[in-house]
Amino acid sequence: MYSVAVMPVVLAAGWRQGFQESVRWQQFLGFLLAAVLLLLWENLSNDLFDADTGVDVSGKPHSIVALVGQRRPVRRWACLSLVLGLGLILMLALQSSFAVLPLVLVSCGLGYLYQGPPFRLGYRGLGEPICWLAFGPFATAAALLVIAPADQAAVPWQQALMLGSGPALATCLVLFCSHFHQVREDAAHGKYSPVVRLGTAKAATFVPWFVAGTFALEWVPVLHGDWPITALVSVIGLPAAAALIRLLRDHHAEPDRIAGSKFLALRFQALNGLGLSAGLALGPLLS
Repeated sequence: MYSVAVMPVVLAAGWRQGFQESVRWQQFLGFLLAAVLLLLWENLSNDLFDADTGVDVSGKPHSIVALVGQRRPVRRWACLSLVLGLGLILMLALQSSFAVLPLVLVSCGLGYLYQGPPFRLGYRGLGEPICWLAFGPFATAAALLVIAPADQAAVPWQQALMLGSGPALATCLVLFCSHFHQVREDAAHGKYSPVVRLGTAKAATFVPWFVAGTFALEWVPVLHGDWPITALVSVIGLPAAAALIRLLRDHHAEPDRIAGSKFLALRFQALNGLGLSAGLALGPLLS
């Protein structure tokens, strides 16, 4: 699951190499580790929040709270991950641009709004747009600043939106697909995800649009001449996307058959993002 955490900085590194700009690899590795720690905090916290509402009793077998059987150690791990992650981000910000810290804090705040009380916006069906904002423009802007020269102070919003929008939509697809196998449990506990609101049959028809939207946002800059044609390597994620579309089209109402659909979505997200990053980095070879 942690490919969604590291993808913004991987994309940022590919983008900078593609435009023959320097990458501070020590900063890159630091942000990579911090992103994993912060996503670990979010995942553990979400398990705790779901345990409070009871939604993960039968529909979330991978819940750490359910596996451990106690909440206190999970809460401690979550707090430790948050402190370590933000501490590392602060160090990275002091060595690059201080704007990195508020950008990451906004991303963390969006993560809390998703499941944390009293907001629980994910229970109102707003998880996907929150996910796009956190892993798209905010995380990508922070990653671009971290690995850039220390004298770059302005937040690169234009580059962050262009670079992060498509991969963030692929990340949203992972979240979207995680709801299909637990519609009954979610509805029974007041978690009205988009799949609960739409029903599995109609929700499955949106999956191809997630995939098409991801590629469109990544390929338009190529057609416009902003990115090299090698960026089209992001198409390597298409077979996983096609398998996901077929699975949900044919078995959307069979929870046992589609329990792994989010992992297919994750494969698409990871291959697509890695392909885009590598394609951008390889661009100068065609010059």
